[in-house]
Amino acid sequence: MASAAGLGYSSVIERNWFALRQHEVPVLRPGSAPVRILHISDAHLTPGRHRLMSWLRTLEALEPDLVVNTGDSIAHPQAVGPFLAALGPLLDRPGVFVYGSNDLYSPKPRNPARYLWRTSAEEHARDVDDLPWADLGAGMESAGWFNANNRRARIKVGDHDVEVAGVHDSHIARDRYERIAGAADPSADVRLGVMHSPEPAVLDQFAADGFELLLAGHTHGGQIQLPGTGPLVTNCGISRELASGLHRYPGTGADSEPWLHVSAGLGTSPYAPVRLCCRPEATLLTLVSGIS
Repeated sequence: MASAAGLGYSSVIERNWFALRQHEVPVLRPGSAPVRILHISDAHLTPGRHRLMSWLRTLEALEPDLVVNTGDSIAHPQAVGPFLAALGPLLDRPGVFVYGSNDLYSPKPRNPARYLWRTSAEEHARDVDDLPWADLGAGMESAGWFNANNRRARIKVGDHDVEVAGVHDSHIARDRYERIAGAADPSADVRLGVMHSPEPAVLDQFAADGFELLLAGHTHGGQIQLPGTGPLVTNCGISRELASGLHRYPGTGADSEPWLHVSAGLGTSPYAPVRLCCRPEATLLTLVSGIS
């Protein structure tokens, strides 16, 4: 009876109990006006997830200056239109996106316990990219969002000059950091690195090039957490302590370390529709002046 109640709670209640997280990140020059970044990730949208789509539509009320989508937006061939419709007026704001593996490959039923002893990195090695990822990207690009998959650019966010560099999903070895490598321009107001999976090898390269804020998703915050223990897995090379939330990376205490925000994400695989002690989320990051 207790196990049935727990399954019902995690699959019906917590999976649809969306949370808005908020953090201040002190990366701007003294005297700079704040910048509000809405970070969304891992919607894994299927056309029937009406509660998720309805909640996503409410985020426009936050009036973010920039929207960053770190991938795994869809999980169904017919999900592109509903996802873009759920973004709604957010598409009229400056935006940046990268893909995750689940934007390319249809989900398949697999034993979720496998994450306890390995990641899913090799599971798409022979798969055909059968989801309409190109249509998804075209929809966001046509609205003016920057496609940051192995690309780098300067974008204007209000009065702020933002240098953005991003990589395709390293979890399926589509990242090509060499295409964007090089020191970030210190004259930029914000130096932003964007990726789907927060693999340490990629994070280290962004940090070495001087990017001061790194955004990622992929982990789902572990999706299942235990009180006092936290996430059991991350499904990538990052430590469990960094599986979600805002931290300095790698955490040695140096003032020069970049800030890393890993989103616990909005959705789940349709074949593992549970969350426990790890609510689905979006995050509003307010960039503020640091110490002079």
